[in-house]
Amino acid sequence: MEDFHKTRRLPPYVFEQVNRLKASARSRGADIIDLGMGNPDLPTPKAIVDKLVEVVRDPRTHRYSSSRGIPGLRRAQAAYYARRFGVKLNPETQIVATLGSKEGFANMAQAITAPGDVVICPNPTYPIHAFGFIMSGGVIRSIQAEPDDGFLPALERAIRHSIPKPLALILNYPSNPTAHVASLDFYKDVVAFARKHELIILSDLAYSEIYFDGNPPPSVLQVPGAMDVTVEFTSMSKTFSMPGWRMGFAVGNERLISALTRVKSYLDYGAFTPIQVAATAALNGEGSDIAEVREIYHRRRDVMVDAFGKAGWKIPAPAATMFAWAPIPEPFRHMGSLEFSKLLIEKAEVAVAPGVGFGEHGDDYVRLALVENEHRIRQAARSIKRFLATSGAPADNVIPLSARR
Repeated sequence: MEDFHKTRRLPPYVFEQVNRLKASARSRGADIIDLGMGNPDLPTPKAIVDKLVEVVRDPRTHRYSSSRGIPGLRRAQAAYYARRFGVKLNPETQIVATLGSKEGFANMAQAITAPGDVVICPNPTYPIHAFGFIMSGGVIRSIQAEPDDGFLPALERAIRHSIPKPLALILNYPSNPTAHVASLDFYKDVVAFARKHELIILSDLAYSEIYFDGNPPPSVLQVPGAMDVTVEFTSMSKTFSMPGWRMGFAVGNERLISALTRVKSYLDYGAFTPIQVAATAALNGEGSDIAEVREIYHRRRDVMVDAFGKAGWKIPAPAATMFAWAPIPEPFRHMGSLEFSKLLIEKAEVAVAPGVGFGEHGDDYVRLALVENEHRIRQAARSIKRFLATSGAPADNVIPLSARR
């Protein structure tokens, strides 16, 4: 049977090839250290779990919930944005709860995309940023992922050479997978560009609280006038170690939030009410849970950069996110990221995410997730060192951690 129209537009899921190899190795008894999937290993803080348990005992909470989020949850998200970014949001018209930021992006694409609409998307980027629109009939025009001096000229070219004129621009800073971080000045320039060219901005801010060098990443909504053209997506998955709870938000422009809310009303009844109440308690907390999670990832980052560097694989220290975006060692770069990822499982018993899974411009890289404890990260580094030594790859010229920051 031939694939259906929408599935024909989706390429083979490259991560599945790595997952199959990983599962096969484990079935043979191999101890695979999994740095591939960005699946937080830290437990959800006890106070959040306790609130869930308390609320779930009330049978009234077992009924259908609210697709756009219970009122207390939307008020808590508004209070968070006011504290963290100084951004004022109306909980009734500018906030909708989503089943994670991934679902929010996909449903926003459904809400705003007509067949053939052009969407400007960084490459490499998180797959749903592009494929949410591709599944909705849109066309992707790729631009660079780095928020540097080349970004606006790339936008200018995209506007000038795209027919029809692009509908929307996707931003993702701190970035998954590259860990690039954008400044408020960068956002000011992009907002001015978007307003001039009537572009919608869709900003993925899932890693707003996972940062390491003392500079909290800004929100594009801090820019005056951004609210006229922008919706921003956040997630509780990484901030509060709640990935399986599927709780996120879309906030911003009323017209766009209304469109997303209308689509969602046909598709779901919202997250389970006890989850929403527990998420409300988390957002209203004093912030110690967020700081603890951030510090754990910070220590893991330092251990990974140091240990892998000593093993012969120089890893740039990310300023944010729970990922390192690592250039494939030169002797293996010709293989591409998928074959190199397979080789690491086979020879080093370490799983990573192939960069090509985030776009063709990521094929010289792999993504390493900080989802194993420090002992396991050091164990992975030792395995990598043995692998590089037996392969003939050089293990010298190591740059100290302090020099990489």
